[in-house]
Amino acid sequence: MRFLAAIFSRQGFVVLFLSAVLAACTVVVDDGPGPRPRPPRPGPQFCTKQYEPVCARRGGDRQTFANACLADRAGYRIVRDSPCRDGGEGGGEQTFCTREYAPVCARRGGELRTFPNACEARAADYRIVGGGRC
Repeated sequence: MRFLAAIFSRQGFVVLFLSAVLAACTVVVDDGPGPRPRPPRPGPQFCTKQYEPVCARRGGDRQTFANACLADRAGYRIVRDSPCRDGGEGGGEQTFCTREYAPVCARRGGELRTFPNACEARAADYRIVGGGRC
């Protein structure tokens, strides 16, 4: 009985009322849909004029650039740290080979392949590793 009398007294009522108000004042924090993706890293604003030619490719287009920075800036992927074997200036030039049959074994990456002659192997961007079939 004394407990109920204490609750219904003025001090008890104030404590009970403030407890109810604090319980009702909950804050919900919404973190949103999740972490934001990082914005793309900006490419170089300028490239040096140093001449260290690279062969680069974008899709079926192969082109020689004066340096790796220029190739990257143009959106090409570097495939060799030297000029493209067929010149590649202006991109996508076709190499014409004779029909001579002198088979060679050539490699590109980890793939070995036999070509009818060295010109056709180079035109397909393969490096000759030996004469004859693979």
